[in-house]
Amino acid sequence: MVESGKVKVLVADDEHVIADTLAMILNHSGYDARAVYSGEDAVEVADTFRPSLIISDVVMGGITGIEASIKIQSKQPACKVLLFSGQAATTGLLEEARAQGYDFELLAKPVHPGDLLAKLRERELQA
Repeated sequence: MVESGKVKVLVADDEHVIADTLAMILNHSGYDARAVYSGEDAVEVADTFRPSLIISDVVMGGITGIEASIKIQSKQPACKVLLFSGQAATTGLLEEARAQGYDFELLAKPVHPGDLLAKLRERELQA
C-alpha cells in the first residue's frame, strides 16, 4: 500500500542487524520500511502495516519466510515478495512453494544494498 507517496516495505529476518540495517537503508532511500524478526511477526505486522512488498529471509526460527509470505499474500494478494537466503536448504522450500502456485524471487545473501535498491526500482517500473 502506498500512502504519502512512499512504498511500504516489510523486512523480515531473524538476524536483527540485517533486518534493521535493510529497513534503515530503505527508509533513507524513500521507502516506508519496518523491520521484524520472525515469520510470525511479519504476518502479524502485515495485517496493520499493509506493505506493498515483503523482503524476507527464508530460513528463520518458527515459520519460514516462504510460509509467512504465503499467509500474507492470502490476505493481501497485491503484496509482492522478495526472498533472500544464504542457505542451500532454500531450494527445496522454494520448490514446495512453486508446487503450490507461488513463484517468489530469491536473492542470495549477503545482498549488497545497491543491488537490493536496483531490484526494487526494477520491480516498481514493472508494476
